[in-house]
Amino acid sequence: MEPGLRERKKQATRRALALAALRLTVERGFDGVLVEDIAAEVGVSPRTFNNYFSSKAEAICALAVDRAHRAGEALRARPPDEPLRAAIEATMLEEFAGGAVPDHVPDRVWFAGLRMVLANPAMHGEYLRVRAAMQESLSAAIAERLGLPVSSLMPDVVGGAVAAACDAATHRWLHADPPVPLQPLVLEALRHLAEF
Repeated sequence: MEPGLRERKKQATRRALALAALRLTVERGFDGVLVEDIAAEVGVSPRTFNNYFSSKAEAICALAVDRAHRAGEALRARPPDEPLRAAIEATMLEEFAGGAVPDHVPDRVWFAGLRMVLANPAMHGEYLRVRAAMQESLSAAIAERLGLPVSSLMPDVVGGAVAAACDAATHRWLHADPPVPLQPLVLEALRHLAEF
């Protein structure tokens, strides 16, 4: 069911705040941006910002959390008769197409933002939340696809392994010299899971 107009406006405001947080932080550095700056960039009050995010760091990582939720939804949408491994590979290759850059985010901002998040100790907690969101989203979708109860360990293990493989591929992509495309690294990382 499509969200109503009010919900779409809320989603648009949240996305605009997240993008502003990421872009301003890339331009000015983590310590050079205040919540007030982010809110002003979007034309809302700091109080409105606080209705969506509990911190600047959470806003900076929000687009990556959204991607994690999309991955779980995309896995659920794969054909039900498709083998799980093939469904996971297709889902993750689609999610990480073009360097996993979310819609409306310039490539250079996303790339610089990822580097900043990984290099800044103040962002490490939020980065772990992104990883956890990916694992939880994938685990829930895997359990649903296989008809397993939420108490099953297997979906958590597989979801965690997939999240870790994609994370390893992203790290390799960010530091590759010369630059390389992300999708082949994701596929390689996922295929290594079958080797043990």
